[in-house]
Amino acid sequence: MAINNDVINTRSMIFTLYGDYISHYGNEIWIGSLIRLFEEFGHNGQSVRAAISRMSKQGWIESRKEGNKSYYFLTERGEARIEEAANRIFKLQPLKWDGRWRMLMYNIPEVKRSVRDELRKELVWSGFGSMANSCWISPNNLEKELNAIIDKYHIQPYVHLFLADYNGPDEDKKLVETCWDIAEINSKYEQFIVTHRANFEIAKDRIADQKMTEAECFVERAKLVHEYRKFLFIDPGLPEELLPEKWLGTKASNLFSEYYKLLAEPASRFFESVFKEGNSLKRKSKAYNALDHELIPQTDS
Repeated sequence: MAINNDVINTRSMIFTLYGDYISHYGNEIWIGSLIRLFEEFGHNGQSVRAAISRMSKQGWIESRKEGNKSYYFLTERGEARIEEAANRIFKLQPLKWDGRWRMLMYNIPEVKRSVRDELRKELVWSGFGSMANSCWISPNNLEKELNAIIDKYHIQPYVHLFLADYNGPDEDKKLVETCWDIAEINSKYEQFIVTHRANFEIAKDRIADQKMTEAECFVERAKLVHEYRKFLFIDPGLPEELLPEKWLGTKASNLFSEYYKLLAEPASRFFESVFKEGNSLKRKSKAYNALDHELIPQTDS
């Protein structure tokens, strides 16, 4: 059955809003508020409800009723995915490397082909690269994530995990080139920088001149996070030692941080103005600012 592209786009943006807003306000939202927020992106209520229904069937969200209102909140699985995404999105520097490689090998039967396909998607999301058929590697310490994936798909009998040293014949960076298209990833970062540097300068001038509304800041911040979030599917988050000399990921990260900070306060004010109409504002008195690495005071309502 073909899936409407509008549903896919809406569903993806819902993930973005849960990660960047809703999870910090009690982790649930009234469907009416969600529909109102999506009006700012030009999406209608039907597409929002269709996307929510699909996410519910996939186990990302659950619902509860209060009178005639439906509220949707992330499941434990959804919370884990959002937390993992946030940690990677707001990671300002590449990880330090211990010099070891994590290797996963599997031999999943043909009757479990759908599980095998889902496993590959999970491995790509987590930052693994394919070295050969059924052999995936990562320089990052992902044992916790791997064990969660193995438990999720009940594939313990079919997989083997190794912690390994690479002894040639080439250097570790050559191994990286075998498993990931670093040049292509760098090209995507260059496109992001070119597009969003121009947008950043325009938004900075408009905000300074008080010509950019809070609603526009909300839309722009959501789109910014939405676009940057796409790198989670292509950038494995390699340690600095394994990156090329002209790596643009750090430059893109710095631009994202600057732009995000510029939009953060007016965007949050708009979100709260919509959210409080149909939801209890369960915002914490303080919240962790992943960009500044400090606790910052939040407004109480």
